Amino acid sequence: MKYKIVALLVLCISFSCTEKRIEKNSYSILKEQDRASLKDEILEDRFKNLLPKLMDQSNIDMWLLISREYNEDPVLKTMLPATWLNARRRTIIVFYRNKEKNTVERLAVARYDIGKNIQSAWDKEKEPEQWKALVDIIKERNPDKIGINFSKYFALADGLVKTDYDELTENLPEALSSKLVSAEKLAIAWIETRTEKELALFKDLVKITHDIIDDTFSENSIIPGKTTTEDLVWSLRQKVTDLGLETWFHPTVDVQRNKEALKSHIESFSKGKDEKTILKGDLLHCDFGITYIGLNTDCQQHAYVLKEDENEVPVFLKDAFQKGNRVQDILTSNMKAGKTGNEILAKSLSEGKNEGLLPSIYTHPLGKYGHSAGTTIGMWDSQEGVPFNGDYPLQKNTAYAIELNTTVFIKEWNKDIRIMLEEAGFFGDGTFEYVNERQTAIKPIKIR
Repeated sequence: MKYKIVALLVLCISFSCTEKRIEKNSYSILKEQDRASLKDEILEDRFKNLLPKLMDQSNIDMWLLISREYNEDPVLKTMLPATWLNARRRTIIVFYRNKEKNTVERLAVARYDIGKNIQSAWDKEKEPEQWKALVDIIKERNPDKIGINFSKYFALADGLVKTDYDELTENLPEALSSKLVSAEKLAIAWIETRTEKELALFKDLVKITHDIIDDTFSENSIIPGKTTTEDLVWSLRQKVTDLGLETWFHPTVDVQRNKEALKSHIESFSKGKDEKTILKGDLLHCDFGITYIGLNTDCQQHAYVLKEDENEVPVFLKDAFQKGNRVQDILTSNMKAGKTGNEILAKSLSEGKNEGLLPSIYTHPLGKYGHSAGTTIGMWDSQEGVPFNGDYPLQKNTAYAIELNTTVFIKEWNKDIRIMLEEAGFFGDGTFEYVNERQTAIKPIKIR
């Protein structure tokens, strides 16, 4: 009993500290029940107001999503309510769009309602065969096109596994199986499109991301000559855990400094980061993202550890950083609805090089997944364009990790450095904005 009391006291102290930290930093992080309510509110809004438009745009009047527990279609996973952490048994969802009545039926060929938004349409006691129940639903509605999630080039739109596909086609009569089409565009649109409710949440989430980086890149976390880059990596992870959040990838922290040659582009991106002890005069860089209520962030920022005789970041580093901001400006000015990622990439690289910059652009969709669905604007090892994924056109109301770098020669260090930036951006109705601002100057770290 004594040990149980001690453990409970430790738990209470930990919880209290976490609460104080959240309050101190003005984080609007919700309790679990409130998170669930917000998640379901956002999902209901998407089903009612977004899904009909997307089905019309893709010219698909019936959409089938089929998954089994723990092997969920990535699209179906984004449609589960807060109390469903996974599919159950075999879960089949049917969306049927009736334009004449301006309705979308949301049906589950499953034992249960899927939350409040998708109604169970299968009485197993009356019809024991699940596939037969599905066929009856399809026959009754007689759709023109039946979209299913298969895609050769977009992984998030390729969620229908072979076993479920085989059983579906084996059970569908020829008259219905001939109507099966890829729901690739519909699946991508569902994942990539951000609503007003989501954007409001996204702004808070990006701010939290920035705040965590700011606290990590500070005298609160760094003792020059003692703190290592790995210490900061795990500090980032711990801060996220303490706040009751999650990371969607393991963060990195790296150092660039005088008298150490810049790693090649390939080595820098394809190999792990070496652990280094942080020293005064180091240029720090992190890559970090978090997950919260179905959205993800992805951010890269820089900080500089001031030397004893310095009160601000050296001018040559400030100037280098501005070149990174300039590459961002060039890229985002070229983001136009209907332009493909490859077109945006080629124009942006050309303009940057014409200005004497040495840019590399590898911007990806961001939102429901960290590396999400939508157009790809370059990859770090594909600066000539990305086949297929880069040929997809940019759509309105979508979010991107504006990820890129530029190499800058530093005369004072007699070497190149790489300014690597990444910020969440939103492309609306012909306009671009950063979800929660962007870094416009290297953060100075003054060690007292």
